[in-house]
Amino acid sequence: MKLNELIKTFDVKVYMTNEERELLETLDDSRPRPLTSFPEREQVIINNLIRKSVISKVLYNGSVMVLPNVL
Repeated sequence: MKLNELIKTFDVKVYMTNEERELLETLDDSRPRPLTSFPEREQVIINNLIRKSVISKVLYNGSVMVLPNVL
């Protein structure tokens, strides 16, 4: 059994604060946005969501872009 198959069998829940959930809802799934386009407080929240693997951070043309992971 592969690891991916094993992970799919678990009912994994990622707990988020209300503030994290609201910010995640504002992100568009189709387009990455520059991390610097967010205010400082939202950047901290985004970094927390990156640690929780809810948002991905991608380097594109020398700038850091963020986009939500597809579940």
